[in-house]
Amino acid sequence: MAASYDYDDTTGYEDNGGGHRQQQTDLGYDPNFVPDSVKTFVVHMYRHIREKNVYEIHQMYEGSFQNLSERMFKESPWPSVDAVAQYVDNDHVFCLLYREMWFRHLYARLSPTLKQRIDSWDNYCSLFQVVLHGVVNMQLPNQWLWDMVDEFVYQFQSFCQYRAKMKNKTEQEIALLRQHDQAWNLYGVLNFLQALVEKSMIIQILEQEKEGLEQFTATDGYDYNGGSNVLKVLGYFSMVGLLRVHCLLGDYHTGLKCLLPIDISQQGVYTSVIGSHIATIYHYGFANLMLRRYVEAIREFNKILLYIYKNKQYHQKSTQYEQILKKNEQMYALLAISLSLCPQLTLVEETVNSQLREKYGEKMMRMQRYDDEAYSLYDELFSYACPKFITPSAPTYDEPLVNYNQDAYRLQLKLFLYEVKQQQLISGVRTFLKLYSTISLGKLATYMEVDEPTLRSILMTYKHKTHAVDYDGKIISNADVNFYINDDMINVVESKPAKRYGDYFLRQIVKFEGVMNDMDGIKLS
Repeated sequence: MAASYDYDDTTGYEDNGGGHRQQQTDLGYDPNFVPDSVKTFVVHMYRHIREKNVYEIHQMYEGSFQNLSERMFKESPWPSVDAVAQYVDNDHVFCLLYREMWFRHLYARLSPTLKQRIDSWDNYCSLFQVVLHGVVNMQLPNQWLWDMVDEFVYQFQSFCQYRAKMKNKTEQEIALLRQHDQAWNLYGVLNFLQALVEKSMIIQILEQEKEGLEQFTATDGYDYNGGSNVLKVLGYFSMVGLLRVHCLLGDYHTGLKCLLPIDISQQGVYTSVIGSHIATIYHYGFANLMLRRYVEAIREFNKILLYIYKNKQYHQKSTQYEQILKKNEQMYALLAISLSLCPQLTLVEETVNSQLREKYGEKMMRMQRYDDEAYSLYDELFSYACPKFITPSAPTYDEPLVNYNQDAYRLQLKLFLYEVKQQQLISGVRTFLKLYSTISLGKLATYMEVDEPTLRSILMTYKHKTHAVDYDGKIISNADVNFYINDDMINVVESKPAKRYGDYFLRQIVKFEGVMNDMDGIKLS
């Protein structure tokens, strides 16, 4: 089953653990009844997994499972694992995989109980222990392996949100939370993801690939020599999972550090699954935005938005289509924020820029004013587009029970708006610097209605806020207008974008081919 990226099921920021999904109902549901079509499904899936037939597994996973879910289990869970085990030789690993899909379907269609959330955690622990310490002799589709990591992080996020809403918890729920205090524990989640990265040796594999000693990306992570792709690909996707967890915690430096082994400037295994591709760039771009690396954020948002624009029609029948569109809209909002804080339109393709102007053109003009209305727009776009931040710590059960599920979000919003307010001074300086190639400090101070010492302080702020530190510790500039001061004269250096002749000629060639095709289609009488 295709997992959603961020599971933004509800409007606004609030997520009640079930979103718009239906509450679970036991009416007419017998967990031990296995319809013939489900028997056929598990028998064939089990056989294909044993035969390492990745193509057939993928067809059943993406097609049959979805179709059966839609037709027979729209409002109820699938049959229990105990009921289907007899049809698959009680195979331990297959039963773990079946339960993984069972819980994912439950989360997607219904609203899980606390007990089911804890059971799902136990199942992931058992499944990852087998992958890490057992002998795994399977090949599974990348889509499924990505969904495992994606769902694992989502269910952790969902549990933290659920646990943080303490006000209406019953005594039984509180007792269960106390009893299972290790379920969805932050360190447990991070340890599993990190263990998958380390045990798979994926970082070394990617390093060796650069030297031409490995074929990991060329084969999309599959092993065509009869081995298994499961550990390696889970380890690879776990780096994206770690980025996402750290973004949810507001630790952007660590998140980006976890993703460093993957070169996102190139095609990779992360681009082989649309959900992985979008989740990677969304969190990568968001982390860079929060670290004031606006140019990097703009560049990557531009690339992925252009990719979605060109390819979304191929995913219309996918269960992920709605999430693709949702993430697409969120990334346009983040791109609008990035360009408002760092006007670098030369980095944005014409198609993306056109869509952006259509969606946010008017708001972006108002955001440049840096008045109360502008701050409310920054607030609105950030709240719409940011990840669902979490507070991973358990509540203090002895104190009066309060909801604290919004605390992490409010903190990140506060930090972001504080940064926006600091940009107000920069906006005024930028406007004047664009008009001059040289101007004296005294003259600019007069125009800005401040004294010279204050102006020097503003100019230093401009330098600080338009520069950031990259992964290698180098200082990089986000400024479209730069300057240096010689004595009391400000010398302005407006960065001229390098002309991209290649893009121009490619566009003209495509147009020319279109004209030639049209002419070929005309029959002369």
